[in-house]
Amino acid sequence: MAKKTIEDIPSIKGQRILVRVDFNVPQDEKLNITDDTRIVAAIPTIKYLADKGGRVILVSHLGRPKDGPADKFSLAPVQKKLSELMGKPIQFVKDCIGPEVEKTVASLKDGDILLLENVRFYKEEEKNDPEFAKKLASLADIYVNDAFGTAHRAHASTEGVTKYLKGYAGFLMEKEIKFLGQILDNPVHPFVAILGGAKISGKIDVINNLLDKVDTLIIGGGMSYTFFRARGMQIGKSLVEEDKIDMAKEVLKKAINLNKTLMLPIDHIVADKFDANANTKLVTRGGIAGEWQGMDIGPQTIIKFGHVIEKAKTIFWNGPMGVFEFDKFSAGTFGIAKMVAEATAHGAVSVIGGGDSVSAIEKAGLADKISHISTGGGASLEFIEGKVLPGIAALQDK
Repeated sequence: MAKKTIEDIPSIKGQRILVRVDFNVPQDEKLNITDDTRIVAAIPTIKYLADKGGRVILVSHLGRPKDGPADKFSLAPVQKKLSELMGKPIQFVKDCIGPEVEKTVASLKDGDILLLENVRFYKEEEKNDPEFAKKLASLADIYVNDAFGTAHRAHASTEGVTKYLKGYAGFLMEKEIKFLGQILDNPVHPFVAILGGAKISGKIDVINNLLDKVDTLIIGGGMSYTFFRARGMQIGKSLVEEDKIDMAKEVLKKAINLNKTLMLPIDHIVADKFDANANTKLVTRGGIAGEWQGMDIGPQTIIKFGHVIEKAKTIFWNGPMGVFEFDKFSAGTFGIAKMVAEATAHGAVSVIGGGDSVSAIEKAGLADKISHISTGGGASLEFIEGKVLPGIAALQDK
């Protein structure tokens, strides 16, 4: 799946380069950016192109605006943050197509950087409208996609523009393709996948695709209780997807038929209600009784999972082991995070597949100990499912 990257662009100096970035960042009520991770992740690509004399035009979405332009969805705060991070002025225009944009683009000099307004202020973006895509493309000579988090969407700024411009992968996109591609195509064994989170429904295709490739599949978090129910065990008031029990049975059966190890928790931290200050107790064998509900994996499970993780050479992790947002129920997730980091230090390739597991790794202070943390939750899962991502497929092959 090797794609041409910005290092394959024949000539950058003086070229107008439309760069799709992912600046969909969280903000507080005063529109202050509370997490600039995605902005920071895009800087290597932006800097490379600007330093080579490119005239860089950045396009992104922010949030899900339904009724056109709105201050809370404007990229103006991002322009301010990007200027701070890069230590140079970043131009901004309050539109992404039209006369004002064209005039500003025409005035760009080599090395200048321009940020366009939220592309989703136009409904034509998500509809992948050809005319809208053509107007975006007309601003530039070259297209670069560095927004892996939106690569699973065939939108005008991710797929449509490539009908009119040659597309290259930015450094972040290149890294995502490299690490996630290695997970699917060439994992070093033993290969361990760790899946958690609330529900099995959003990850069944991931499970089925990974079962063919892994040596061990570890399942924790809320989704594990649907598997326990499939085994006929008591789970009390724990989260369960009743309509997915048969699906869980099929997964358990498939693991046996493929001679793969599928591990579930052997003890649980349970609570009498879903609350940060709930009463808790440790439940070992025999299931969860009455009104109690599972909130985290127990200490013996952490040890058992750890024995497998420490021997792994490839690790893919998506989804927390419990309700880690509550301190009482964070030990399982943070314990696994520490073990994945330790395995990485001993030579394993570790990939965190976006979503809440990224938050957990960062909260544990271990982000710099992981081989790769994906910037796209939904995109990374669809990639691991084996689906074709339109934003990647549209780029030029090497």
